[in-house]
Amino acid sequence: MDSFAATVARMPALRTAIEQHPEDYRVLTGERPTGRLHLGHYFGTIRERVRLQSAGVETFVILADYQVITDRDSAGNVREHVHGAVLDYLAAGLDPASTTIFTHSSVPALNQLLLPFLSLVTEAELHRNPTVKSELAASGRTLSGLLLTYPVHQAADILFCKGNLVPVGKDNLPHVEITRTIARRFNERYGPVFPEPAALVTDAAELPGLDGRKMSKSYGNAIALGMTADETAAAIRRAPTDSERAITYDPANRPGVAGLLTTAAVVLGRTPQEIADELGDAGAGALKRVTTEAVNEFLADHRARRASLTVADAVAVIRDGNARARTIADATLDEVRVAMGMVY
Repeated sequence: MDSFAATVARMPALRTAIEQHPEDYRVLTGERPTGRLHLGHYFGTIRERVRLQSAGVETFVILADYQVITDRDSAGNVREHVHGAVLDYLAAGLDPASTTIFTHSSVPALNQLLLPFLSLVTEAELHRNPTVKSELAASGRTLSGLLLTYPVHQAADILFCKGNLVPVGKDNLPHVEITRTIARRFNERYGPVFPEPAALVTDAAELPGLDGRKMSKSYGNAIALGMTADETAAAIRRAPTDSERAITYDPANRPGVAGLLTTAAVVLGRTPQEIADELGDAGAGALKRVTTEAVNEFLADHRARRASLTVADAVAVIRDGNARARTIADATLDEVRVAMGMVY
């Protein structure tokens, strides 16, 4: 497995190649629809998808609804979350004419790839996957078969459309590596069918939650893209700070203050230290006002575009995306059957 440093070292050449020949690449990316999308999603993934789409790269975005139940008892309000995510995608600039947006459960042939792919990995390889280990620890539950095979399911997500480019952060590199392993082992065993996808390591800003912890839907510390300006102001008012008047950027000792400073800095395109220096001894109230104004101004256009859309628009986008994904997945599964000698 490549080191993170080695992968990052290849990024300038890969970005140049994408810029020069975007038609050579097909991106697969997405998320689990477990709640409303938030600012962390926008800066971490959505903005990069819009950039790749604008560059001419064919893009697929999966809303992995089956994977919602890898670590929980039910799918919850998954339908509502799927519709909300699509509205945020459209408001952010994803164009369904060039970006295929679809749901896991609507593409049977994609999920059927899981069976031959499972034969290509060992139990030990699955147990070593960092996401499996971290999700298991966070859930406090016993290890389900779905969670254990989560990396293989993600490989099917990427390879069903023969995706050869996957935008990731450092924590997701192991998923690309196991996908490359599965593609290579399948090709060696049955013949060339799948590309070995490259990881495109993004330089997205790391945006903490309002309490300084990782921004997470489950922590309730996120600013959802679909919030109103008043809801955003209320969320920021509730953010924990401390009694010190001086505003300083100290993530280790003042996580709440640091979280607000980082949020304001990211949306303003500045550094947390610059904003802290300007605020000086103005106190937490002033910091919260600055952060609220910065976030609401940044999201104003997104909210206006989102308000012009309806759930019916989201349903239409998903319907069309699912149909296209099914056509592609069916063709790939047919190739797999031919390669494995399972055409009857």
